[in-house]
Amino acid sequence: MPTVECDPEEARRRLEDAGVEVTDGNTEYERWRATHGDATAVAYDEKVVVQGARPTDLVALLESRGGRAHVYFDGASRGNPGPGAVGWVIVSADGIVGEGSDTIGQTTNNRAEYEALIRALEAAEKFGFDEVDVRGDSELIVKQVRGEYDTNNPELRERRVRVRELLERFDRWSLEHVPREINDRADSLANEALDHA
Repeated sequence: MPTVECDPEEARRRLEDAGVEVTDGNTEYERWRATHGDATAVAYDEKVVVQGARPTDLVALLESRGGRAHVYFDGASRGNPGPGAVGWVIVSADGIVGEGSDTIGQTTNNRAEYEALIRALEAAEKFGFDEVDVRGDSELIVKQVRGEYDTNNPELRERRVRVRELLERFDRWSLEHVPREINDRADSLANEALDHA
């Protein structure tokens, strides 16, 4: 069970800013409780204890971060267009600090890739990283965002603008195309979401 030494009220604000619901504690010693993903945080005086199957779901939000993260993203569509899903992973020097997946309805593969990238960047921003090195196995999306390729598709242009807005919020960023085997975890998350839809 990780313990984060912190001001519980500042930690509460950080969680609420990230969209996590915070409720009153269950005992006179608990200042508050919050559940996010597969983790529950319980605040006491000067510390927050995190428990559950994936404590990193909350620890990353509670700690004052900054620093650099590697962000991996992948989108999938079965049928193109067809049922779509996204997967993303955020890795720091401490290991995986966050990951997620979700189904996103009927879509094309390219739209799913953009949605995965957007969600990954939003998560990295919530976790408080200053710098991101973003990696994905869609050469098209990477080159469109970097300005090497153009697109005539208005929906993809809108998504590219949104990605650029998110990237500009970081002090430094890079975006690289990588082979699928390097992006394996994000790819697996997207496909698992489709398998369980």
